[in-house]
Amino acid sequence: MHRWLAAVEGVIVVAIIAISAGANGEPSLREAPPLPRAVLQPPGVTLASLRGRPAIVVFWASTCAPCIGEAPQIAALAEHLQGRATLVGVDSKDHRPAAAAFLHRFRWRSPVLTDGEGSVAKRYGIPRLPATVILDSDGRILVRLQGPQTEASLNRALVARHRRRG
Repeated sequence: MHRWLAAVEGVIVVAIIAISAGANGEPSLREAPPLPRAVLQPPGVTLASLRGRPAIVVFWASTCAPCIGEAPQIAALAEHLQGRATLVGVDSKDHRPAAAAFLHRFRWRSPVLTDGEGSVAKRYGIPRLPATVILDSDGRILVRLQGPQTEASLNRALVARHRRRG
């Protein structure tokens, strides 16, 4: 049973890599657009401040049911990253008080920026929430993950990133 589960996880990782690949089969690495400047939960971060290690950028809203579902997993991941990557939340199209209550409810401790109009999410190619973007240590987009994620799925995406770059 354990081997079967490992095989399924391997297929998922390969699918993530394939989805993020360009026409020639290579990862589609492009410079990430600037992050929002407005800070909901300090510290503020920029692409320049994230350079040097991978980043996980989670786009969410307090009114999004799947975002609420994934929120405890995102909070747990942030506590277990131990320097392997930086987690940044981007609250999109939300009201500030509701977003702040969301952060408090789920005990998010990571930096969170706010994208009130959703314009940054559009520049990242995010059609709906939740969505997660994995950036490499040079600020390039490695992969976009649509829909709610788990701590395990995001850890697998980071491992796949390391294998492709390593």
